[in-house]
Amino acid sequence: MTHREAHGGPDHRGGEHGAGEHGPVTIGVAEHRTRILDSLSPLPAVTVPLSLARDRVLAADIVALVDVPGFENSAMDGYALRQVDAATATREAPVALRVVADLPAGSAVDPPLGAGEAARIMTGAPVPHDADCIVPVEDTDSGTGTVLIFRAPQPAAHIRHAGSDVRVGEAVLPAGRMLGARDLAAAAAVGVRDLLVHPAPRVGVLSTGTELRPAGESLARGQIHDSNSILLAAAVAESGGIPVQLGSVPDDEDALRAIFEQNAATVDAFITSGGVSVGAYDVVKAVLAPLGVWFGPVRMQPGKPQGFGRWPGTGVGTPIFALPGNPVSVFVSFEEFVRPALLAMQGRSDVQRDAVRGVARGIASEGWRSPAGRAQYMPVVAEWHPDGTLGVRPASSGGSGSYLVASLAGANALALVPEAVTEVREGDVVDVTLVP
Repeated sequence: MTHREAHGGPDHRGGEHGAGEHGPVTIGVAEHRTRILDSLSPLPAVTVPLSLARDRVLAADIVALVDVPGFENSAMDGYALRQVDAATATREAPVALRVVADLPAGSAVDPPLGAGEAARIMTGAPVPHDADCIVPVEDTDSGTGTVLIFRAPQPAAHIRHAGSDVRVGEAVLPAGRMLGARDLAAAAAVGVRDLLVHPAPRVGVLSTGTELRPAGESLARGQIHDSNSILLAAAVAESGGIPVQLGSVPDDEDALRAIFEQNAATVDAFITSGGVSVGAYDVVKAVLAPLGVWFGPVRMQPGKPQGFGRWPGTGVGTPIFALPGNPVSVFVSFEEFVRPALLAMQGRSDVQRDAVRGVARGIASEGWRSPAGRAQYMPVVAEWHPDGTLGVRPASSGGSGSYLVASLAGANALALVPEAVTEVREGDVVDVTLVP
């Protein structure tokens, strides 16, 4: 790696106020994430029907309640017969058999088959007990009264044997598995109707700031549209949660406190944006810090000011993720801290972006600066080149500025620059996390 490394000196970061030499102790990104995850447990499991279990995480192993297949059945459309009766068949000297039954899938008929007899059978239909093989229709003349067999069958040909897929009592799906379409089909096939799963967390989303107005509303001087609550609600849904949009709250401690009090019993977590730094109107910190919620600087850019704790209530209380207010900071903070936490609450063990699909090594197509002493999360455009390399470039000419929300839409990845690196040069290899 050819990054230029920092060797101490003042922290010239801009955009997010940092602590001075005697300021609060900072913690690393991994430490903050670990502290959050260590404080959380999966939500209590609930029983749901198969139709509501997609994307939920199993809380208990699934074992087969029935054999699959449950009976010997035909793997082909054709004719069920005794192999000895057609052992000499060839196209030049076919064997003629009398057709004594017609067996569609779902038939409960078990016709006896004597010497020289066959039953026409469809795929999935039970094989008559007297038959020991199936001749595909392609190897016959498709006769309905008498059938000509053009090829001698092998013993047990094209018969699906009972329990050949799974037998009663065998493990089918393990606890901890996130359920997709194939998993639900497997559960249904082995006789399961309801599943014990961890539910989707209900997450209260609110943004703070007297300057905020709903999207599309006209703006007066000093006002901005509330994009954070839109971003967070969508990100919660993409992470498997259920967003509960609580709107924006002005810089009023009593109003913010009322929102928490009114909703703590009906949500599984809160996410706030804004009001967590050292400003005179940082109401989130003012309301929550006296309750024991931690606030402090995390060594990252953007997203340095963070808060995490619980609103007091039943049990251990409701988790609160207090994020900074700038939109790019909100996005990065959600990716690094909130998304893993929401997945853990759903019983997931793979809480980081998937190591195969989500993380890659990229080559910088152009260079940029990074702040000393902080891990930088640069929104980038990642593009695969014809030679198989992954080129990355900043999504905005403004770099990782935490206010660049419009440019954020053009990013499809985050480039991670370590704390000790102050410059990424063209051609440098960087760690890249692909994001939706």
